[in-house]
Order: sequence, then C-alpha cells, then structure tokens
Amino acid sequence: MSIQIHNVWKQYGTFQALQEINLEIPKGELVALLGPSGSGKTTLLRIIAGLEQADQGSILFDGEDLTHTHVKNRQVGFVFQHYALFKHMNVFENVAFGLKVRKKKLRPSPAEIEEKVLELLRLVKMDGFAARYPAQLSGGQRQRVALARALAVEPKILLLDEPFGALDAKVRKELRRWLRKLHDEFHITSVFVTHDQEEALDVADRIVVMNEGHIEQMGTPEDVYDNPASPFVYDFLGNVNLFHGRVHKGKLNLGSIELEAPEHTHVSDTDAIAYVRPHQLSIERTKQSEDAIQARVTYIHAVGPVVYIELQRLGTGEYLEAEVGKEQFAQLHVRAGEVVYVRPKEVKVFVPEDFVI
Repeated sequence: MSIQIHNVWKQYGTFQALQEINLEIPKGELVALLGPSGSGKTTLLRIIAGLEQADQGSILFDGEDLTHTHVKNRQVGFVFQHYALFKHMNVFENVAFGLKVRKKKLRPSPAEIEEKVLELLRLVKMDGFAARYPAQLSGGQRQRVALARALAVEPKILLLDEPFGALDAKVRKELRRWLRKLHDEFHITSVFVTHDQEEALDVADRIVVMNEGHIEQMGTPEDVYDNPASPFVYDFLGNVNLFHGRVHKGKLNLGSIELEAPEHTHVSDTDAIAYVRPHQLSIERTKQSEDAIQARVTYIHAVGPVVYIELQRLGTGEYLEAEVGKEQFAQLHVRAGEVVYVRPKEVKVFVPEDFVI
C-alpha cells in the first residue's frame, strides 16, 4: 500500500512541528524518517498512523483519503521504542491480542489464532518463549515480540518509532539486519523514525532527512550521503571538516591554496565553506601539490581497521579529522606532534544562500 502526504502542517501552541510536508512512499518501500530531536519525524509518523491530526493537509493510502479516518480503521501496525507490551500477558497472549479483540465476524477461530501466533513467533525466532512474560525477556527479545504483535493483524503499513533506540549497540545492529530481512520477505510498506544516521543508511530503501519541521532532502542512502542537498544534511550525516574561504567564478580561495568549485562558476567573490569528510582528506609527509595544507598531528586513535587522525591546521588553528586504513597509516608512519600536509580529495562547497531554509 502506498502513502501520499500532501501539504501537511502541524502546530503545538507557538511551536511549528511540521510545515508543508509533501511526501510519497511507494508500495513495499522501507523509508527512514531521519533527523535530530524536535525535527518533526515522530509527529509525522503519528499523523500517518492517525494518532495525531494534522492542522492542514491530507494523508492518503493507495489514493484513498484517510485524513480523518480513525487509527483503528487505517490497517497500520505500530511498534514503539519501549515495546508497550502487556506485562500481565505472556508472549503468546501479547502477539494474539490484536486478533482476539477483533469484531466477532472478523475474528479468526482459536485454532487459527494459535497457528498464526506460532508462525509469527517462529519468524521472529521467539517460538521457544511463548509462555514467558515480558519481564523475563531481554530488550531485543521484547522488541521482536512487539514486532510480531504488530504483524499479527496483517497491517497494510508498518510504522516504527525509534524501534531500536533503547537497545545496546550490538543488539541494535543485529535487529537492523533482521528487520531488513523481514521486510524483504513481507514487502510491507514500512516507515521508521530514527535519529541514528548509521541505522538509516544501513536499513532504509530511502531516507527522508528532516530538520525543524520540514524536509531537507529525500533520496536513497547513497544519494543523501554522497550528494547532500544542504549544509545541514552534510553535517548531520557523519563527521565533516569545514574550510572557510571565498569563492569566485568556480574557484575557492583558502588563503594559501585554491580549490575547484565548479558548481559555483556563477558566483563572484562570496564567502563560502568547503565540506570535506574525514576519509576524503589525504595526508602527505611532504608537500606534493599546491592545494596541500600544512597541519600538525595532535592525536591518533586506531579502531579496528581504521585509524583516526586529529590535526590542527597551522596558521588558523582549525581542527581537522582524517581517516586512513591501517596499511596506509603504517606507510605514512606519522606520530603526534609531527607537521604534515593534508589535501582535500573531494569537496562540497556551500555559499550563504545554501544555508537559508
């Protein structure tokens, strides 16, 4: 089932939670609403579910206007961050609940309910825990039960609000992989809210980056990461180095060096900021090119196959971050305190008008 969101606005008192949201989610797609706290992503999810009403705009499922349709008639499954399991019910009863409370003419027989619940518990790898109570489960296990309960009613749309936010990093990674696999099997149109960039990039078919109640950018994980549409998106999706300078007809001047900025050939003598990700910053022991910047190594930290190098630019005092592989680091053989040359391999240049919402 596809979702169409047209010109949705929502305000709480003087706080504008959402403004002019237009979004189309194709059938079977797994979409992440990504953004910092207060960006409006949970409000939008709740409006899609029918748990909140928009002040303006419309929500359509497969072209049918459900803007004023009650949540119980929207055929959505909802998974919350803190599981929301019934503590007095065991795992089987929790998953069966949505089926048992259906109107009599729509309610499956006890045998059909049992078959459905056991099938779902096998699917989420919880079939050996049917008689246990939520208090006897780990956080990851509870979230699997919550997802099985949401799937039990055969929703047309699955909505997840920070589903793995309360779990530790290792369990989150495992469940992300599992959710992706589950989605590929079920092909349910799914929307999940997260502020975790890695989670969104890892799981989603498409990412909707939100900021201060509006959509900054929509696209595939590769698209939003490699081609950010605004400084906010670039900064929010991973670490970044900033180089302040002036751009003139496609050239960015950073004092002693000049970088290419072909997207700004029409700009004349304007302040600009170049954004460079740590892995796009090369380090040289000696100056190999005119666009190299002198910097002092201040800190080196190795994590697995990646070495993180912190540097301080000479002259300006600005701190920079670089990422290199262990083999490359061994060849560089740099130590804290040494002066080296850094060179941006790729840059994305923004001028003041790019910062305006």
